[in-house]
Amino acid sequence: MGVSPQAKKPDVNEPMCPSRLVLEHVTSRWGVLILAALLERSYRFSELRRAIGGVSEKMLAQTLQTLERDGFVHRDAKPVIPPRVDYTLTGLGEEAARQVWELARWTERQVGAVEEARGRYDAARRESATNTSQ
Repeated sequence: MGVSPQAKKPDVNEPMCPSRLVLEHVTSRWGVLILAALLERSYRFSELRRAIGGVSEKMLAQTLQTLERDGFVHRDAKPVIPPRVDYTLTGLGEEAARQVWELARWTERQVGAVEEARGRYDAARRESATNTSQ
């Protein structure tokens, strides 16, 4: 029997690596915020929408479905009237949420430095444009 070639290790720098799509899902604008919220506790859809703020129903539903498909979120539909659906993190989701939450907190701490850098950049661009047009 032939020996099958060893599976190639995922490399996010490779253009066709499936890890890129996973990275996109967990670091998307709404993905980060959903994961961070669910790190606190389970939520019903409407509660989660209020907790996050600014997300449309459609985008929240799409992002939750994507995160559920990827194994980060568990959707628990209770057979009651009216229907009740709770969303919680899976073990994988909790691990991902902790990672992106640290990045989100870092951005909160560094937003002032970023705004200062933007101001310097914009001022230099304006000065350069003024000098070029003279």
